[in-house]
Amino acid sequence: MANPNIVNVTSILGVTIVGALTTTSTVCVSNAASSGKVYKINTIIASNIDGTNDGAVTFGINSNVGGTGTTTELASTVTVPADATLVVLDKNSSFYLLEDKSVVGLANANSTLEFVISYEEIN
Repeated sequence: MANPNIVNVTSILGVTIVGALTTTSTVCVSNAASSGKVYKINTIIASNIDGTNDGAVTFGINSNVGGTGTTTELASTVTVPADATLVVLDKNSSFYLLEDKSVVGLANANSTLEFVISYEEIN
């Protein structure tokens, strides 16, 4: 599990991931061990698709690609009002996701919150 050198990159690919969050921690983005890649996470957006109830979202960086390690939270149980979105992270506060790490997300209720994550895969 190394920290790949990004001085001599061969490619930078734009990636967008979408999905739904549940009450069980979900691996949203994972960077495999020994991938030789670094992911620059640019945007994390949570959307509340429930027309009535507020939701609460948690996002963090996990020390394991499978999401079973220690999580350092980026946002913890932040309220997302009904029919609204929350920008958890934008390009002004981007970070690098190294090998054997993951971004995990969690909602306080099922069928309430969805997410969009945009990142650059640097190889």
